Amino acid sequence: MTKRRSPWLRLTALLIYGFLYAPILVLIIFAFNASRTNIIFKGVIAEQGPYRLEQDVVQSAPCGPFHWFCQLPNNRELVNAARNTLVIAFTSTLAATIIGTMAALALQRYHFPLKTFSEVSLYIPIVIPEIVMGISVLTLFSAVFSYLNTALPAASRLSLGLGTVIVSHIAFSVPFVALVVRARLHGFDRSVEEAAMDLGANEWITFWRVTLPLIAPGVLSGALLAFTLSLDDFIITFFTTGPGATTLPIYVYGLLRRITTPELNALSTLWILIVFTALSVSQLLQRRSA
Repeated sequence: MTKRRSPWLRLTALLIYGFLYAPILVLIIFAFNASRTNIIFKGVIAEQGPYRLEQDVVQSAPCGPFHWFCQLPNNRELVNAARNTLVIAFTSTLAATIIGTMAALALQRYHFPLKTFSEVSLYIPIVIPEIVMGISVLTLFSAVFSYLNTALPAASRLSLGLGTVIVSHIAFSVPFVALVVRARLHGFDRSVEEAAMDLGANEWITFWRVTLPLIAPGVLSGALLAFTLSLDDFIITFFTTGPGATTLPIYVYGLLRRITTPELNALSTLWILIVFTALSVSQLLQRRSA
């Protein structure tokens, strides 16, 4: 006999999903707004022909309802910010995944004098407020650069830029990767590795062909978490960025202080599609590995 579900449970689930996804749905709808303002919805841009803006200036809409999406490649500042964001995200994710996986394996398998301290220190970047970490990283870079620049010529002096943002993103992403991979290692059977070594495989071949495929879902989940954290990080990036290293969150913040147009909604829609695609690929890879 099947138990009948309570209508209150369905209503609660509907309200929760509506609270989570209604803002995203509204943002996507406003990406096709015929008005230049981001407050009032004046309807979807016509497929063909001209449309009238709020300033009573008639312009053509060659891309129809996708007009604001077509405007994005023409904005050089936006393109540079998107490129910087992706470069930082991919680079920091790759480095953080390697370091975090190695740290998780070391903490799970070996005993050493500072193991307890190392385990506790992994939680510090997760627990402390981001603004505290941003200030601390900025202070560290300022102190190191001021010391090194005294010995370097003026043309080679170090300053905040793309490299400092990447290093700071690696610093706060490593603990997330290490904790996720270590959770995967809790149910790992070491006898499989011992069997591989008994058959003649060395440590590297055992790790590459036995250990890594078994912990791949955890490694992939940690990498995806680090990637998404890097994409939307604002506070730490704000403190460590420099000329030529503007990311999308910093660029969007600058737009919000001036004027917002549906072009910003179109950019956000594309960003949502990128994250959704990354999540879909991650789920597909995890199912295949399973």
